[in-house]
Amino acid sequence: MDARTRRVTTALALVVAVLVVGVVAYSLLGVSGHERATVTVADANGTVLGVVNATVADSEAERYRGLSGTASLANGSGMLFVYAGAAERTYVMRGMNYPIDMVFVGADGRITRIYHAEPEEPPYRGYTARAKWVLEVPEGWTTRHGVAAGDRVTIGYGAAAKAESDG
Repeated sequence: MDARTRRVTTALALVVAVLVVGVVAYSLLGVSGHERATVTVADANGTVLGVVNATVADSEAERYRGLSGTASLANGSGMLFVYAGAAERTYVMRGMNYPIDMVFVGADGRITRIYHAEPEEPPYRGYTARAKWVLEVPEGWTTRHGVAAGDRVTIGYGAAAKAESDG
């Protein structure tokens, strides 16, 4: 093998290695790389309707597990499921012991659909809507706060969200 062929082969091997590391990191660390988020919902006039301190589920494993097996969800808290892009998403109440509201949010930050989901046994009902984010909150949270499809969602990640949840 001549020197040029060795350089090309080495460069290709390096590119493949970087891609593999990136895919592994993406699947382990998730889309956002954050553990907490502050999710704020506002109406068309910009009036804040509610704020949720959420745990972020942005890896495939975290999204699959979700709230399954948890005992409850405190008022003002939730779980935010994060994806790289918008698509049809289907959620089920697998392993859930309490009812929740599911808030589907499109890539434009607007709520596309809200479901009020009850615990159930298999076969599970699928709750489907187009979303880049799905927010799960305690049952009745959306009704108590007057949240509806079309309202705007903003998400803050990182230290500010953690400080708010610790306070």
